[in-house]
Amino acid sequence: MTLNILFMSITIKKRNRTFEEYDHDHIVSKRYEENKLRQESVRLF
Repeated sequence: MTLNILFMSITIKKRNRTFEEYDHDHIVSKRYEENKLRQESVRLF
C-alpha cells in the first residue's frame, strides 16, 4: 500500500512472520489470559 501525502511517499509492506513468532504470540496471549483470570479470582475474596 502506498500513500502520497504532500509529495512524500510512504510504502507499507506486509511483514511475513515465522511459525516461532506465531507460537510465541499464542503462548503470551494464553499466559496473559490466565493471569487476568487469577487477578479476577483474587479480587473476589
